[in-house]
Amino acid sequence: QQELVESGGGLVQAGGSLRLSCVASRRTFTKYVMGWFRQAPGKEREFVAAISSIGVSTKYSDSVKGRFIISKDYTKDTLYLKMDSLKPENTAVYYCAASLTSTVDVTPAVTEFDSWGRGTQMTVSS
Repeated sequence: QQELVESGGGLVQAGGSLRLSCVASRRTFTKYVMGWFRQAPGKEREFVAAISSIGVSTKYSDSVKGRFIISKDYTKDTLYLKMDSLKPENTAVYYCAASLTSTVDVTPAVTEFDSWGRGTQMTVSS
């Protein structure tokens, strides 16, 4: 497993924006598909967004498409999730994850990712 460390969560009002960060090792950053997942209380962990190992291709869940952007900063080995137009239903613990076997051609499954961060809580108030 690779070490992933998320940050950037917090409390934000509906309609606001927030950016999550995930620091990874250089090898993880350049060799793995990386993604963001979230888990709300009482719900299963679900896919949010993913980006290919070289950062060219991305995939988003339908619920966040057009509002969230996943990106990589290769100078900092950091994965980002920029979230705009936030809604209360976006409240969840957000997890950074990495996979050697996944692809962004189709929606990745949770089970395809074998390295996970501890998560960062994001709460959107109405």
